[in-house]
Amino acid sequence: MLGYLLDMDGVIYRGSKLIPGAAQFVSTLTQRRIPFMFLTNNSQRTRHDVAIKLKRLGIDVTQEHVFTCAMATARYLAGQKPNGTAFVIGEGGLLNALHLNGYAIVDKDPDFVVVGEGRSLNFEQVEQALTMIKAGAKLVATNLDPNCPTAAGMRPGCGAIVAMLESASGVKAFSPGKPSPIMMRAARKELGLTADQTVMIGDTMETDILGGVQMGYKTILVLSGGTKREDLGRYAYGPDKIVGSLADLDPDALEAEFAKRGPGAPTPEDSLLGAAA
Repeated sequence: MLGYLLDMDGVIYRGSKLIPGAAQFVSTLTQRRIPFMFLTNNSQRTRHDVAIKLKRLGIDVTQEHVFTCAMATARYLAGQKPNGTAFVIGEGGLLNALHLNGYAIVDKDPDFVVVGEGRSLNFEQVEQALTMIKAGAKLVATNLDPNCPTAAGMRPGCGAIVAMLESASGVKAFSPGKPSPIMMRAARKELGLTADQTVMIGDTMETDILGGVQMGYKTILVLSGGTKREDLGRYAYGPDKIVGSLADLDPDALEAEFAKRGPGAPTPEDSLLGAAA
């Protein structure tokens, strides 16, 4: 049986509006007991917060169905240096994940400077972080996304914030978020799947599809988010399948299609060259 890793913004919803077909697809997975997990590069909310947002949109899931880049980052740091310390530029979801993994949040001599996204950034924090990095604290970003979609448009994302610190310090940040194998592998293991059983569905080539390709997962690009079909010619890699939205997918049909095609064998109409033509 296949299992699914699902991006959220652009796949399940856009801003505060559910994308048509998303609720039915998730409901089908739930009814048929098909394993699935939502993956998000947004570190602001806890997994419980994300589950509540989904419920209010009409998708009845629990927090166990949610895996965030904040969780991936906190677990990674706990493995690197158990019971460490961090200076954090970020919000509740990141702070909560670090606390749950034994980390103390400090404002002096941290082991790590950890950067997430959010609206609370000020230049004093950036200056503090820069001083700490120059003194030896290691720079970690929850993700490298340059911007975040909002109801009003876009705002600078974690990648934009950390780029400022990289430029000022001369230190390159490490990121466990998508498309890093750290997050992609951790989410798959949560579901108890092998790589060959895993399907990554997303709307972004640079994170969702790239991460899935690098892990050897089957990949499906939905065009309901930020990527257009004509964009695909820019990339040296491509998804196994391209659809308009989750409304165009049926788990039973996918199971049969991927079984027939075998691993790593996109159909001609769904290949990168076919999409770019």
